[in-house]
Amino acid sequence: MAPAMSASEISGAALYAEREARLQAAIDLRQPDRVPVIYYSMFWQARYAGVTCRDVMYDYAALEAATRKVILDFKPDAYMLPHPIIALGPSMDLIGYRPMRWPGQGVGENFSYQYIDGEYMRADEYDDFIFDPTGYLLTKYLPRIAEVFEPFTAFPDLPAAYYLQLFPSLRPFAAPAMAGALERLVKAGEAMRRMLQSARAFSQEMAGLGFPMGQGATALAPYDYFADNFRGSKAIMLDMFRRKDKLLAAMEKAAVAITRAAVKVGTRSPSKLVFIPIHWGLDGFMSPDQFRTFFWTPLRAVMMSLIDNGLVPLLLWEGDVTSRLETIADIPRGKAIYWFERTDIFRAKAVLGDIACIRGNVPASMLTVGTPDEVTAYCRKLIQVVGKGGGFILDGAIGVPDEARPENVRAMFEAARTAGVYC
Repeated sequence: MAPAMSASEISGAALYAEREARLQAAIDLRQPDRVPVIYYSMFWQARYAGVTCRDVMYDYAALEAATRKVILDFKPDAYMLPHPIIALGPSMDLIGYRPMRWPGQGVGENFSYQYIDGEYMRADEYDDFIFDPTGYLLTKYLPRIAEVFEPFTAFPDLPAAYYLQLFPSLRPFAAPAMAGALERLVKAGEAMRRMLQSARAFSQEMAGLGFPMGQGATALAPYDYFADNFRGSKAIMLDMFRRKDKLLAAMEKAAVAITRAAVKVGTRSPSKLVFIPIHWGLDGFMSPDQFRTFFWTPLRAVMMSLIDNGLVPLLLWEGDVTSRLETIADIPRGKAIYWFERTDIFRAKAVLGDIACIRGNVPASMLTVGTPDEVTAYCRKLIQVVGKGGGFILDGAIGVPDEARPENVRAMFEAARTAGVYC
């Protein structure tokens, strides 16, 4: 016989079920008991708890204490598990990661990440990626973005290492540089294992207190995959004109890997939401025809694969995509969340209200330099218009910005509980 649950466990389980049902109703475009509100941020919890951004990158206990304080103080309907995007300092140091600056490494200890836009994949290397993505990453891409992988330029050509040809291919592993790189990778892997164990324990603790996670896996739009990580913003714009077929073929190849990884993680996670930040498919960056060809078509393929596997794509449109609303309406009803930063969210409700759950969009500027009264008034408008009939999740335009005033954040959460109740 299973041991009886304590009163606190029963209470936590009931709250968890209540919050999960509230979120699911919004996703399904139904009307829950009230508008749900989610906590999502990068480093705001560090500032709220009085520690530095660097502290929470390297000290798991400090990160968890800060996040626990936010969750217990503001009681969100779901929260973002912070470890996978914040507690990376030890591993980043060990591999010598180059495409980013982080607190205490290139920027001050109380500043957020700084992304370094770069061309880490040459224009003539699309064929290499298309033919063998893993081989390309090991021997060319990873040595450029992380110091520890530099010896991997001599990594053997494994597809040619069949039968007795396997043995000559082992020679590169005898090089001192390769042995040293493997030792560093073991240490980086051990750091990640400790981090993930800590994250799992923290998520279980929060679940016991009644708080579900607001995402389980992460994916990327195939265009962003290449723009952010491989070609850089300038080069990929040229590729749309000069290497259209190569870019499209590479994105089709990448979409398989992106989806496979997200499904593997997402189907094992308590949360079935797959976070997809959108960086480059914005108004003013590419034409409507280019958006449909290069951005939306491959992104929709990823979304449909996730939906077919029982997952919920959660797209954060970082910027203005007001002109794209009719295009991105081409998805199954009640199967995705569209989170808008600068898009006209009231028009989004008109176009997408019966297609996708809408999330957002209290401006970062308002949460940072506004007043609680201004936040409350804007939240009430969001709830009355975008929340009408359900299908709405209240949040900041990009979550809670690092510089947000605590009293403004509190006003946003309180608005969901006071003005967000459906009669």
